[in-house]
Amino acid sequence: MLENLTFVIYKALHFPKKSKVLSKRTVGLGFIIIAVAILTKVFFISHTEPVQTPEEMITSYYEFIQNGEFEKMYEMLDSESKQQISLDQFVNRNQKIYDGIEANSFSIQIYNVDDSQLGMIQISYDVEMSTVAGDISFSNWTTFKILDEPQMHYTILWHDSMIFPELDAEDKVQVVTTRAERGCILDRNGMVLAGQGIASSIGIIPGKLSETPDSDLEKLASLIGVSVDSIKSKLAAKWVKDDLLVPIKTVEKLSNLEMLEYVELPEVLEQKKKLRDELLSIPGVMISDVEIRQYPFGAATSHLTGYIQSVTAEDLEKHVGEGYDASSKIGRSGLERLYEKELKGQNGKKIIIVDSEGNVKSTLASIPKQDGKDIQLTIDAKLQESIYENFKEDKSCSVAMNPYTGEVLALVSTPSFNSNDFIYGMSETLWNELNMDERLPLYNRYVQKLCPGSSFKPIVAAIGLDLGTIDPQDDFGYAGLSWQKDASWGNYRVTTLHATNPATLENAMINSDNIYFAKAALKIGAESLQTELEALQFKQEIPFELSLSKSQYDNDGNIESEIQLADSGYGQGQILINPIHLASLYTGFANDGDVLMPYLLYKSEVDPEVWIESAFQQDTAYIIKNDLEKVISSPNGTGRRAYRKDIALAGKTGTAEIKVSKDDRNGTELGWFCVFTTDSKESKPILLLSMVEDVKGRGGSGYVVKKDNAILDAWFKENDLIISS
Repeated sequence: MLENLTFVIYKALHFPKKSKVLSKRTVGLGFIIIAVAILTKVFFISHTEPVQTPEEMITSYYEFIQNGEFEKMYEMLDSESKQQISLDQFVNRNQKIYDGIEANSFSIQIYNVDDSQLGMIQISYDVEMSTVAGDISFSNWTTFKILDEPQMHYTILWHDSMIFPELDAEDKVQVVTTRAERGCILDRNGMVLAGQGIASSIGIIPGKLSETPDSDLEKLASLIGVSVDSIKSKLAAKWVKDDLLVPIKTVEKLSNLEMLEYVELPEVLEQKKKLRDELLSIPGVMISDVEIRQYPFGAATSHLTGYIQSVTAEDLEKHVGEGYDASSKIGRSGLERLYEKELKGQNGKKIIIVDSEGNVKSTLASIPKQDGKDIQLTIDAKLQESIYENFKEDKSCSVAMNPYTGEVLALVSTPSFNSNDFIYGMSETLWNELNMDERLPLYNRYVQKLCPGSSFKPIVAAIGLDLGTIDPQDDFGYAGLSWQKDASWGNYRVTTLHATNPATLENAMINSDNIYFAKAALKIGAESLQTELEALQFKQEIPFELSLSKSQYDNDGNIESEIQLADSGYGQGQILINPIHLASLYTGFANDGDVLMPYLLYKSEVDPEVWIESAFQQDTAYIIKNDLEKVISSPNGTGRRAYRKDIALAGKTGTAEIKVSKDDRNGTELGWFCVFTTDSKESKPILLLSMVEDVKGRGGSGYVVKKDNAILDAWFKENDLIISS
């Protein structure tokens, strides 16, 4: 017996013997005949299969339902029942009902047996089962016929009410679904990043096509960007009838365009009106409004929000019992996938019995719909959009944070894709374009680990100060533009763009002197540097809502050589760091050495959480922050272009060389810039870190500084922080 099928008998029962129905006047020879008959039957039975009692049979019957063995159920029926319903009809009827309601976990409790009717036994029992609409319980009864040939056994007098007591032969069991509304993804100000929208469904009524439908279909295919074959395939579906509307494609809203005059650009609106008119000129074509998932900020937020799609057979198999059906949508990537459980809600379900005319006879079970929960983020949508617009033509990523709370204000990766394309129906052409694009628009850069170049120097400097291997006043000595420790390095030399004299920490930071930081790393030592970086969560999972690549200091686990150690000092060698990790480490310079936990889910009451307590000593954090201020305020600072009179900023540029080998002259460069407001009392503080690929020949890190400066300018202006001169 299956574990999820329970069987209980409440009453001790004695089944009828043949002598029970004989007249009291039966004596003498009659008794002998009966005795012989009984002995013969006992002998016969003892040499055949044991006979199931009615209790055992009803239990087996529900076991067969549980296992989907409907043919075996049919075998239990008596001949009269089989005349009323064929095997195929029986299997189809039962399978459709039980599978349709997703019945399982049956429980049978027998509470009475009535053997008062000659040749019959009636068993009464309670049934409980789990279904797609919740638990169903009811009392029912089944009549068994007693047969003597070839041996005593029992058959079921079947009727439709064995399925449900109220069910007649002409009735149907239906599952009515009330769809839950998917929760929205909102920014910190309540702006919708992903939510419900209205689109236009382009459809065809086959019976209204012209006498030359092929030309009509070709025109339609051309207008909406689908193949004629795909249209014909949809029109050939079994359910299609001449008077039914067949949906072909969902597109941006084309109906009631006059109502969009104040939100659409005039040229866009004119294009939509033209398309609408051309579509409606095709016989049989109709345009209707449909509710869809919509991403108002499009490509600017798509890497973050991700997108949803219709479930597949594989999804349904993987998520059994989670409320999905063939019409469900599921989060495929980004936050849509991460928060699928919270966003999707729970569809309302009702199991009803309807008669032949469609009238509801009874409701067997129901569960109310529960709309999905909204997910509110710390993201500022306008800042997100501003960053995207400035970098959309680049291969880049940006992280914006509040350096005093840990709130992530923006996460942008470019180039990007548009989540709406997946909703409207991703064409094969567009999908191929996205996958074949060398710029990798589907590749999310801010979750990766990247070579930080000079943006890593403040971290190395802070480690050296904490360990006492660096004194900020020490002059490491003038080295020019090229340096090596000694002849043991062979032909390898550390180079820098700006010679520093005197070579103090402050000057080295302002000029971004690679040689100074190479020397600093050698003073720290490989073992100490590794230990300190691990304390800063290198090689560890980064505690963040999104899954991020682990930062590293070596491909194989250990810095093996002096040259690699020296290169690590200025963010080269085998140093790779996740951008969100790096941005978080910079918060340590703004918070007296405590690195704050980055987070993405909005909190009404901000309570900053320390991720790495005393990551840097307080004095160290002060020194580094002061030096980073001068990177921007000093006339010779590499971040000078971001300087502003109204708001104090601190930051660091970086250029990372990506080469196949040391002799590679054709390698690419990554440009970095991390900048933050230094006053914790600023009404809208910000830390902005950006990385751009292929900046070689485009100004290096200066290219990034220029872009970030425009973003900061818009941010401060938007938040009324600019002080007029």
